[in-house]
Amino acid sequence: MEDATKLIVDYLTSVPAWYLATAEVAGDGTVQPHVRPFSFAMEQDGRIQFCTATTKDVYREMAANPQVELTAWKPGSGWIIMRGAANLADTASPEVRLAGFQHMAGLGECYSGPDDADLTFFTLDNPQAWLCDIDGSWQPLSL
Repeated sequence: MEDATKLIVDYLTSVPAWYLATAEVAGDGTVQPHVRPFSFAMEQDGRIQFCTATTKDVYREMAANPQVELTAWKPGSGWIIMRGAANLADTASPEVRLAGFQHMAGLGECYSGPDDADLTFFTLDNPQAWLCDIDGSWQPLSL
């Protein structure tokens, strides 16, 4: 696992929630941003796997416009920003699927098991990431 990938996964899994932003284009052409809490991230083959459900608005929004950005803040560690294009091709390994299923079930979501068709995993294509600090510095992370 690359150092930056490990740093990002460790960061995202050390906070109770991090936030993923999507954007939806309304019928009148206006763009409505949507931000919601997420909390699952796991490395597989040097990429970060994220978990959601195909039945959720966030999945529909990423299918229509894959550009997303996530952020998290940890006291004493500044905040992290990561952006890229959501790749909805579910390539999660059995280990990642089981961990994601257990995580989501722990949040109170209901799935029949790790192979439930509604449970899905995505990665980010062309990801960019930064560690940021209150002093205005942005440290790029090489992914």
